[in-house]
Amino acid sequence: MSEDLHALQRRLAEFAAARDWQQYHTPKNLAAALSVEAAELVEIFQWLTPEESATVMSDPRSAGRVEDEVADVLAYLLQFCEALGIDALTALAAKIDRNETRFPAVRQARPDRADRTADRDDRKEGEEGEGRGREE
Repeated sequence: MSEDLHALQRRLAEFAAARDWQQYHTPKNLAAALSVEAAELVEIFQWLTPEESATVMSDPRSAGRVEDEVADVLAYLLQFCEALGIDALTALAAKIDRNETRFPAVRQARPDRADRTADRDDRKEGEEGEGRGREE
């Protein structure tokens, strides 16, 4: 990443100040704008199959749309954090810490079977008593 979050927040604040938009950047308005932009991101994927959604970035036109919406979501999130004095990276790190406690890892993923689908297949086979079984 070329710029840290604080530098981007400063740029966003300067951009808004130059246009006298700060008066509209209340936590309520920023939360609403964030929701709208997140919905616009969802809209891009709304009717795609899982396979199509996984390849959306291979088409330059759709990739540009996705990148624009991601930028809008991030911009409003950073402005929201600025308005409320939230350090986004500190908040994220704290949330990950809480989630690691709330949702402990069941087991270490095997390097050859690291994806979740494979893990679910292993559990299903183990429950049914069929298949090749689990390798521990």
